[in-house]
Amino acid sequence: MASKREQVLDAVVALIDAALPAAKVERNAAKPERIPPGGLAIVRDGDPGEPEMLLSPLTYLYTHRIPVEIAARESGTQSREQVLDAMLAAIGAAVAADRTLGGLCDFIEAEAPATADIDAAGAQTARWADAAIVASYGTSDPLN
Repeated sequence: MASKREQVLDAVVALIDAALPAAKVERNAAKPERIPPGGLAIVRDGDPGEPEMLLSPLTYLYTHRIPVEIAARESGTQSREQVLDAMLAAIGAAVAADRTLGGLCDFIEAEAPATADIDAAGAQTARWADAAIVASYGTSDPLN
């Protein structure tokens, strides 16, 4: 069975994939030079940080910040800013709809994104957002 950390990361990828059905969703991928037409979301593993500990029963409590990079390009009817905003809103709605990732976490929340334009030679200008989902969960073993 996968560790709690891996289960949470897989659940975040699945949540974003369901929220963005037209986008390509990957985990720990390199930033590409071209953005797919439906957009792109890259979920990074992040760092669970130093846990708090409960001693009886022994439980490690993590507040795991999971970076999410979202990229959009303009569509025929919307600017890249509008497409990116719609993607972020869909992720926010998915997070609000399942604050426990199906019972894996005590709570998840999204952080506000930082956005920027990305220019690549010979490609359409894309709009990137760096956001994060913060998952709070406990486990009996820091390697589990």
